[in-house]
Amino acid sequence: MRTAPLVDDPTAYVDPFVGTGLSGSSFGEINNFPGPAAPFGMMQFSPDTQNSYAGYQYHNDRIRGFSLDHASVGCSAFGDVPILPVVGDIGSAPWDRTEKYTHDSEKAEPGYYAVTLADSGVRAELTATTRTGLAAFTFPATDAAQVLVKGGASLGGNQQADLKIVGDRQVTGSATTGHFCGKSNEYTVHYAITFDRPFTAHGTWDGSKVQPGSDTVDARRAGAYLTFDTGAGKDRTVHAKVAMSYVSVAGARANMAAEVPGWDLGAVAKSTRDQWTETLRKVRVAGRDPGELKTFYTALYHSLMHPNTFNDVDGRYIGFDDKIRTLPRGRTQYVNFSDWDTYRSLAPLQAMLWPEKASDMAQSLVNHAEQSGWWPRWPMANQSTGQMTGDNSVPLVAALYAYGARDFDVKTALKYLVKGATTVDTTPGAYQERPGIQSYVERGYLPNNDSARGDHQRVGASITLEWSIDDFAIAQLAKAAGDSGTAATFSKRAQNWQHIFNPSTGYLQPRAEDGLFPDGPAFRAPPPGQIGQSGFDEGNAAQYNWLVPQNMAGLTTAMGGRGAAAKRLDTFLTQLNAGPNEPYMWAGNEPDFAVPWAYNYLGEPWKTQETVRKVATTMFGPTPDGEPGNDDLGAQSAWYVWAALGVYPATPGTADLTVHSPLFERAVLDLPGSHSLDIRAPGASADTKYVHRLKLDGATWERTYLPQSTVRKGARLDFTLSGSPDKTWATGAKAAPPSYQEGERAFLANVSPSQTTVDRGKTATLTVDAQRLSGKDRTLTVTAEAPDGLSLNAKGKSLTLDKDTGSGRVELIATAGPDTADGFYGIPVTVRGRTGPAVRQTVHVQVAAEGSFGAAYNATGISSDTDASQGDFDRSGGSYSRQALAAAGLSPGAEVKVSGTAFTWPASPPGRPDHLYAAGQTVDLTTQAQDVRRLTFVGAAIYGDVRTTATVTFADGSTEKTCRSVTGCCRAGAPHPSSTTAWWPERSTAIPAGAVRRTSSPPSPSWRPRASASLRSRCRRT
Repeated sequence: MRTAPLVDDPTAYVDPFVGTGLSGSSFGEINNFPGPAAPFGMMQFSPDTQNSYAGYQYHNDRIRGFSLDHASVGCSAFGDVPILPVVGDIGSAPWDRTEKYTHDSEKAEPGYYAVTLADSGVRAELTATTRTGLAAFTFPATDAAQVLVKGGASLGGNQQADLKIVGDRQVTGSATTGHFCGKSNEYTVHYAITFDRPFTAHGTWDGSKVQPGSDTVDARRAGAYLTFDTGAGKDRTVHAKVAMSYVSVAGARANMAAEVPGWDLGAVAKSTRDQWTETLRKVRVAGRDPGELKTFYTALYHSLMHPNTFNDVDGRYIGFDDKIRTLPRGRTQYVNFSDWDTYRSLAPLQAMLWPEKASDMAQSLVNHAEQSGWWPRWPMANQSTGQMTGDNSVPLVAALYAYGARDFDVKTALKYLVKGATTVDTTPGAYQERPGIQSYVERGYLPNNDSARGDHQRVGASITLEWSIDDFAIAQLAKAAGDSGTAATFSKRAQNWQHIFNPSTGYLQPRAEDGLFPDGPAFRAPPPGQIGQSGFDEGNAAQYNWLVPQNMAGLTTAMGGRGAAAKRLDTFLTQLNAGPNEPYMWAGNEPDFAVPWAYNYLGEPWKTQETVRKVATTMFGPTPDGEPGNDDLGAQSAWYVWAALGVYPATPGTADLTVHSPLFERAVLDLPGSHSLDIRAPGASADTKYVHRLKLDGATWERTYLPQSTVRKGARLDFTLSGSPDKTWATGAKAAPPSYQEGERAFLANVSPSQTTVDRGKTATLTVDAQRLSGKDRTLTVTAEAPDGLSLNAKGKSLTLDKDTGSGRVELIATAGPDTADGFYGIPVTVRGRTGPAVRQTVHVQVAAEGSFGAAYNATGISSDTDASQGDFDRSGGSYSRQALAAAGLSPGAEVKVSGTAFTWPASPPGRPDHLYAAGQTVDLTTQAQDVRRLTFVGAAIYGDVRTTATVTFADGSTEKTCRSVTGCCRAGAPHPSSTTAWWPERSTAIPAGAVRRTSSPPSPSWRPRASASLRSRCRRT
């Protein structure tokens, strides 16, 4: 069979409705938009549907207007200045007016969109250039054709909006919005709307009332209506040109004059479509399945929407310092880099195919840094949002450089990258590029403390992994700049992932402020309503366990070798789009994008080929619901482009391309300098997914990666594919893609559990686990010091590492003396090898009688003012202040009297359990005293007062139930004084209000803990 011809007109296969619906994952909206836009345009002139936070939702049947700017984001953003044509009286609340529509009346293609608004019978047609839109509204015959300009209706709400009607053909205004995902950013967009005919009446509104005849309005929900006569015998089509600028209304007018001087919508639409044709022809593929071609070219189209042009046609733009600046001639300023999403797949694609534009993108980030003093993180318009975690515009700019963007100020970029990676602005309210960086530099990881707070919970492990990638990217850029010292420093920091690898579980896990890993299994299902596991941003320990792209060989070793890692990967990939709370792959979110290619490092490349093809063909398709997750400004779409081509960017900050199998028979990528990457795979199809042979420029190439020169100079790749796997091709260790192991530790070690409880005269087992990395030792030495009151069998202990897996384990036995006082005892443990730094860790042994109240401690409710993460009294992040309690006399170990009963305030070390969360436990009072005559409870409920029952069992076997009240520590979502409730006699004593803190919103007040306890006693009845 002859190879299919290369596509000549890619725009014929672009369907802008693809990805405008629901993904089917736990994060449902894909959030692409169907309206017209130029490549990387400032304007995306597109419909917004009712109650759709990112603009257009295919499954919603009402349109609120056609707004100027859009992005496939995960929070409300853009959608500025919706324009809605309607017929008849505008009503008392035109700002809420919507129009029903059906998909049968819609049409979308590159550069053009049209729909009929069913309620009014208006046909709306749209096209757009880089900064200007042109609309044609064809009304029915009426003298009440209305155009509503909703100036204060941005999707994220508006802090300010003003509007002015100029003469009888123009409306101008500005709208200030922002606060993306709850952040503090703001931007102002200015606009000018000009009509091709005079309106016959007009008025304004402020969001509460309509003012007929008014020319100006300044209100957060400002808007205007314009009335046209399209009655019998008159032209029923009203044309409107709308231009935008982030500098001024004058800038918007100048953009309009330069880009759309006339009124020919068809000509403008053709010009924009021609831009897309030229742009998309950078990648020409040969395929036989129209659905696959449509999916591919629509994904490529969506990959070229963002970042966005920010400067006007005269080169002026508003800087990060709020000053108006002018670019050198020929340059473009870009904004809206969702770097956490896009550094992995989108930035390499854009730089490889469009290095000139990518150079401007990189220089734009440099400009941001010079104007603000810091490298930006998730910059939107002219401010950093700081959204998501990591410092991910660092690997983004490094990826741009590695894949061909060279025309930017690399040395200045490096200066600010190093600044942000070593210092932070501690001014209250200031932008912080890397919160907690000092702790990270000192420890080699970011503890899971308040500095690591993300949108959903504390995310110290994922930040550490992202910063390790970021540091690796700095090292690569430093090498390119000839700065060997900086390169060496950050190459070592690139291995900081190893500081959160727990050899006791084989997982990357968060470490607490005291440096200890959490006890128990690494993956724990989050509670209902929580997005992801504590320590991880939008994910969990299983999903983040593969996020070491810079050193997959080291990670593989840490997991026990290629065989052990492959078995774990097999299990992980039994589900491919599981969402954030299951221990399986989540294809719809960025941290797992590269996971299918892990098999290339493990000697099983046929499984990479199989998995990539399964995701690409079952989760992507030419339908509105045809993506597995939020498109995230083109990140998901770029993943699919790479998946269909047969290569993928493996290591952020490098030009390493790893190989799988092409979907198309041929693909030609036009590279700068008349070079090309020519990928040939005769007979390729969805079912022929396995590689049996690969040639690179005519020579046999049995490796799962390509030379870095491929992205600049191109190459010819000839694949031989089959429908059955070849389990011998490229399986050797040398066939794996590069791993960068400079700075690896010789071994890792951990002692578990981090805390254990033992009775007097009894023993507790502590397990020391170790894992060899770059070292050669087969035996490690283990030493430990027993504190007074405990004995330890640590003398002469050694730990043997398995010659194949590199893992080893030894047990230490701690024994509490018969007279050891109750309390917590620290045991320092040191593990040493012949080479490399020793591992030191202090674990805690609590001495408490079996059945005693102290032995029943199961929760931590007290935390330091400097780290509220140490406690979680209310199961929602709230805790008591250690400092405020101490100021009130409740310091650790203090003797306190309540209702005549003396007790000792908990002396637990920071972050360790300090109270009992009542859930029906039985406490033996004879462990505390032999002659018990009075029993007092000191405690608090959460989210309201609770009446509950305690059962006391007496020495003669009889029982008595008593009902008492426990006062809530928090009420109606705000701090409220906790209390103590004493039983026998009943009494209530308040804990100081300043001692309770809240660090996150509470769940519904209707949620209550069980506050009852069953008690067994040998006391006499009194």
